[in-house]
Order: sequence, then C-alpha cells, then structure tokens
Amino acid sequence: MRDVCVVGSGLIGGSVLRAAVTGGRRAWGASASPTDTEQAVADGFDVRPSVADALDAAAESDALVVLAVPLPAVAEVLGEVARHAPNCWLTDVVSVKRPVADAVRRLTPDARYVGGHPMAGVARSGWSAGSAELLRDAAWVVTTEDDTLLDRWLEVAALALDCGARVVPVGIDEHDAAVARVSHLPHLLASVLASVGADGGPLALALAAGSFGDGTRVAGSRPELVRAMCEGNRGALLTAVDDALGRLGAARGSLASTGSLAATINTGHQGRLSYQRQRTAGRNAQLVDLTRPGALAELRALGAAGGWVASLAGHVATVEIITPAE
Repeated sequence: MRDVCVVGSGLIGGSVLRAAVTGGRRAWGASASPTDTEQAVADGFDVRPSVADALDAAAESDALVVLAVPLPAVAEVLGEVARHAPNCWLTDVVSVKRPVADAVRRLTPDARYVGGHPMAGVARSGWSAGSAELLRDAAWVVTTEDDTLLDRWLEVAALALDCGARVVPVGIDEHDAAVARVSHLPHLLASVLASVGADGGPLALALAAGSFGDGTRVAGSRPELVRAMCEGNRGALLTAVDDALGRLGAARGSLASTGSLAATINTGHQGRLSYQRQRTAGRNAQLVDLTRPGALAELRALGAAGGWVASLAGHVATVEIITPAE
C-alpha cells in the first residue's frame, strides 16, 4: 500500500490520517495549527508543524499527498507542493471540486491528481473532533472525468476504501451541483433558521426542541469554514438558493391566499421518503472492468444513479447499484 501524507490535521484530515494508519498504511501529516499538532503527536501520530518537511518525505517515498485544508488555503499549499513534491500522487478532501481542480492544473500541472470528497463531518472542528470511524461507510467522491488516468483514480479510490468509505465516482461539475443542494444549501438554511429563532428572544429559545436543534445543528460549525465552502461553490449554490426561494415564495403565497401549506409540506414529505428509500434500497453487485474502453464513463453513470464502488480487485471494480423496483 502506498504511503500517505495528509496536509491539514483538522476534522477531516485528522480522520483520514487516523483511518489510513488503522487500514495498515504508513502515514504522516502536517498542520498549521499548533494545537492540532500537539494533540496529534500526543495521540501517537506523526504530524509535523512544517508542510515542507512533510512534503519532502512524501517526495522521497512517492506517497499520496492529501490536501485537507480549507479552500482559501489550497493555492498556498499547492505552491508548497510545487516546490517540494511536484510529481506526487495528489488528491484532496475539499468540499468543492472545480476550484481545486483548476488550481491544481494551474499551479501543479505535473502532479498526478484526482479529486476527492468524503461526505462526513460533525459541527465541531479540529484534530480532537476527528476519528478513524468518521469515514466508515461514508460516501467518498472520487472525481471521474473522461480524461482521468486510471492509475491515478485507483490510488485515490484505494485510499478511500482502506478508510472504510464507499467510493462514489462522479464528474467534477456534477459533484458541485449535487453538494450545493444537499450540503451547502443546508448550511445556509441552518444559518437563516438559527437567526430567525434567536430573534424570537428568550421565550422562543426556551421552547426550541428537536426540530429547531436538528435544523440548526450545522450552524454550530466554524463560520469561516462554512463561508469558504459555500462561497467557493457560488454558481451551483445560487441555483439551489433560487430553487429554495421559489418554493418558499410559493408556500408564502399559498398560506396568504388560501391558508394552505399542503403542496409544500406534501412535496417535502415525499422528498424525505425518497431519501430514506434510497438509503435502505436493496442492492445488486455489478463488476466493471476498468481497462475496458468507456469504463470510467460507465462508472460515472452508475454513480449518478446512486451506485458506489464497494471494492477493487486489481482493475475490476465491484459496484453496488440500487435494485430496480418490481
């Protein structure tokens, strides 16, 4: 198994480092946070205060470098990669893919890059919030374009699987459009809901129970991290916001004119049921020979249909796909 160098030891980066070690890989990291570095070292992990030192070691061992920093820091870290490990195997766990892919192409064109994004997290941040179990059974996007080189894709997919995740093969722009709706918009709506609730004063907050707590949970995340991912996906998020505003506008209009919220509530209920059905649907296994022409496009189509790669055996992927309804 290839060594792993994780740059950034916060919630996700720290979890990747732990899971890589648990999965049997030699792994080390670097962090700009003295607190995260000290805690990681105290827990027995090799996390260094110098990104340059960690990348020099990555270049020496031909390791897979994982960028686990907020989007605004990506360009600076890629500058370090270009200086210390310009030909490295490279992936990332940033929540927006197009800006990262463009930055890699511009700043580290010789790096062997494939993007990634594990869909896991909690409202807390930092090394202490992470764990090797955070990524188990999580959907881990591995970007899959027509021009993606197979050896690079396999390296990133293998790391995700070794961390216990399910590999979802997705195109870059398809990823950004999807997470705008199911990750970035929920953060924005949680912020709005938390503000509206707080403006109700002490009584409203005293009466707030499960629905308010569940709906505002992610508003407890560090604001600068939420801003980075949402603003970094501006175009796709605007589309999702417009959709949400249209639905809210229709709900308000109906409530004002007829007193009914049936259409909005019923549609939302059906959406929730669709989410639950997909998560519990039966699955069939399908083998995909990744050396076959058009194999990555086939993987991408299976990912778009809700499938994921459950395992790899050489160049053959086992894909779990939803059982068609009878």
